[in-house]
Amino acid sequence: MATLKEEKNKKNIKNQKSSLEKTEMLDLYRQMFLIRQFELACAENYTKGNVRGFLHLYIGQEATAVGSISCLNNKDYIVTHYRDHGHALARGLDVNRTMAELFGKKTGLSKGKGGSMHLFDSARKFMGGHAIVGAQFPLAAGLALACQYKETGGIVVCFFGDGSTNQGTYHETLNLASIWKLPILFILENNKYGMGSSIDKVRAGGEDFYTGVSTYDIPASQVNGMDVLAVKEATKLAVDKIRKEGGPSYLECKTFRFVGHSLADGQKYRKSEEVKFWERQDPIEKFPKWLISAGIINQKELDEINQKVKEEIQNSVDFATSSENPEKSELNEDIYEMQD
Repeated sequence: MATLKEEKNKKNIKNQKSSLEKTEMLDLYRQMFLIRQFELACAENYTKGNVRGFLHLYIGQEATAVGSISCLNNKDYIVTHYRDHGHALARGLDVNRTMAELFGKKTGLSKGKGGSMHLFDSARKFMGGHAIVGAQFPLAAGLALACQYKETGGIVVCFFGDGSTNQGTYHETLNLASIWKLPILFILENNKYGMGSSIDKVRAGGEDFYTGVSTYDIPASQVNGMDVLAVKEATKLAVDKIRKEGGPSYLECKTFRFVGHSLADGQKYRKSEEVKFWERQDPIEKFPKWLISAGIINQKELDEINQKVKEEIQNSVDFATSSENPEKSELNEDIYEMQD
């Protein structure tokens, strides 16, 4: 029979576990809400002329980035596509410096020279968004080979969209990763559209990609990319398998962007009914409602998180606005030059 002390210890452990679970749940929501508010601020400042060039927003896909990246450690690398703001913030890149980068300011992550599509922070092993479709695949293979060769214990997560799967680099990298047993987790963010082309118009074999990955002898699965907990669970299984057994894995996240391919996209290629259908699955709306209904959080706590995040985003806009522009003399700095 358990003593009073043993029962008290069990109760304390249970309370600590519940507190930890609550903290994790709230952090998942906070990160998703942070990404959403960041993107809304980017859109607003794009219309004001503060953000120039192309702007590809991550609105709607937050659960995929947050759920998957929450499973990584500081030894792991991330390489992604040009819709990269969500991945950067989920990885913990500085919000002020990220916004400043979009503003083209010298306080930005890349001194204002990368912009929206090329967020980069080597200290956090975030190895960039890449504007060339499919360019991240061979880079992911190289990073994974380095992890394998140096026996760091790290893995590489390579994010990509369905529009990149018709590139040769996609198939070449899957094949090489399988042959060399590289520690890569390929995460497909299947949002149904590559720019303005729906999957059924550009791909033979239907809308599901994971079933065809068996050709490369890579374990693959599919998950609801609008469900942050489902993504987290599926990613953890894949990551644990890679760490334990080596070799690559593949995860297809079914998700949807609520906005156009870029902010200049008129979205004439898809019907409003389709967008509304997916908006009803919005993780920013559904997840907090579930947290409240499950008794994990109350409305007051939720409101406090929302307010703090909005203040954080406003501070980032203020920081970017007040930061200095790069000098013209810096144009030829930070350039890799081949030596004869």
